Amino acid sequence: MSENLFPSGHWTGFYSYAPQDKHRMDMHLTFARGKVAGEGNDDIGVFLVRGGYNNTTKECYWTKAYPGSHDVYYRGFREGKGIWGKWELDQLTTGGFHIWPRGEGSGDLEAQATAESKPVDAIGVEETAPAGEEVKARTQRDESSRCDHQF
Repeated sequence: MSENLFPSGHWTGFYSYAPQDKHRMDMHLTFARGKVAGEGNDDIGVFLVRGGYNNTTKECYWTKAYPGSHDVYYRGFREGKGIWGKWELDQLTTGGFHIWPRGEGSGDLEAQATAESKPVDAIGVEETAPAGEEVKARTQRDESSRCDHQF
């Protein structure tokens, strides 16, 4: 882990109600002088983040506020690849979370992305030539399918 335990920038991760029930969240966080602030979005909507952190204990805590709706309290610790901890909406509605700086990656979401992007078999139609003619492979596009867009 780098010397900067709480780097400012883009963070990604998930919150969960149960171990296999992960909900992605993306944030831009600024860590400075023991305070954390930022904004982000998840499957609920856009939210603001305000809280604090401690480099010595590696503890981090914040309130995730959905404007015009509700607040969720987060508390976790910087360990390994990211911050792990618990969130609490009220005494009966709680769960876990894991976030990390986007550049560090995490096996959890990388494995999920790999599992979701399995290769598929190509489907083709076999062409046969009339008796006595050979099939010519198409190696170039014809002029009507040419793209002249400049990017």
